Amino acid sequence: MTIGSSSEGLDPAIAERLKRNADGLVPAVAQQHDTGEVLMLGYMDEEALARTLATGRATYWSRSRQEYWVKGETSGHRQHVKEVRLDCDGDTILLKVDQEGPACHTGDRTCFDAGLIS
Repeated sequence: MTIGSSSEGLDPAIAERLKRNADGLVPAVAQQHDTGEVLMLGYMDEEALARTLATGRATYWSRSRQEYWVKGETSGHRQHVKEVRLDCDGDTILLKVDQEGPACHTGDRTCFDAGLIS
């Protein structure tokens, strides 16, 4: 998907491919573009994806606050989007990003640093 495209909404061909959950959201995995490190999981709807593509900044839907948020807008820990992919089923978005600072709200580099279970 092309970064820096029109901000007039999501391309209908892309929107048609999205398989949303009951809340109209699609999981979006953020991955460091050059190392492959998995950073975090967020959720997007069509508007969040359109904003991400238009601005090159990762924009998610906050399920707890019920509003859009641009990663790093308040913390400074921005995600500059290099590439966006949709998986074969259309039910997961992959954002390849250049992460500034920690990705996790806890201050860890990734949201998966503290969770080794096996």
